[in-house]
Amino acid sequence: MAQDGYRVGAFEFSSRLFVGTGKYKSYDEMEAALDAAECEVVTVAIRRDVLTESGSAKPDSILDHIDLKRFTILPNTAGCFSVKDAIRSARLSRELLEGLGNPGARWVKLEVLADKKTLLPDPVGTLQATATLVAEGFEVLAYCGDDPIIAKQLKEEGATSVMPLGSPIGSGQGILNPSSIRLCLEYLKEDDPDYPVIVDAGVGTASDVAIAMELGADGVLLNTGIAGARDPVRMASAMAHGVRAGRLAFLAGRIARKRYATASSPESGSIAPSFAPS
Repeated sequence: MAQDGYRVGAFEFSSRLFVGTGKYKSYDEMEAALDAAECEVVTVAIRRDVLTESGSAKPDSILDHIDLKRFTILPNTAGCFSVKDAIRSARLSRELLEGLGNPGARWVKLEVLADKKTLLPDPVGTLQATATLVAEGFEVLAYCGDDPIIAKQLKEEGATSVMPLGSPIGSGQGILNPSSIRLCLEYLKEDDPDYPVIVDAGVGTASDVAIAMELGADGVLLNTGIAGARDPVRMASAMAHGVRAGRLAFLAGRIARKRYATASSPESGSIAPSFAPS
């Protein structure tokens, strides 16, 4: 699997698991979980509590507990409910990470949320913010619903990656609409098979991650599924295995679904005729 690399804009990775940094009981637990997840990208919400008035990182902020030489930071606009707030958050993130010399300054995971009850993305606001940030030179990873039409429009606006949700943020419901995810993948990859599509949000356990990868996603981003587990470090390891298993299954190609049974054993001999040596 080390040879199975992929690109997201200017970046190239081998790990296909993106991990968030919120909701852990302590920074020590977060650090251990990130290590167990074997990830290369971690997402961070750059908010005022991370920044001083001058725009630099506060002492003992979350950034002090992330190895910036090991991980690429993916700043996100989590908690933004307007285009204006999301754009401002992205700009603050770029300024801070440029000061720290982290390559994550060039990209952003864009979230423009519609309401606080569902935390579902605002499709119109996301399209507007994507267009603005792309024009400013950002590589935008756009979080959206599992609507293939919106997904395709985000790509047309210049999104570096589209990130359809598996289910609502933090819900742990897994991949609710695999058919919709398949359509998103089809629409986004039809003229560019290498276009990166990352399933984001709602996964609760390793089998959810495996399903997303079996559908053909290039990666999975999650936070609560690890941080909210009874044992986050073990769950982080399970998620890493789930990504690898799902990717291998996708590359291997599953057998066709059939209505009736097909015998596993040949009627005669020890090897089925189609596999018998010549």
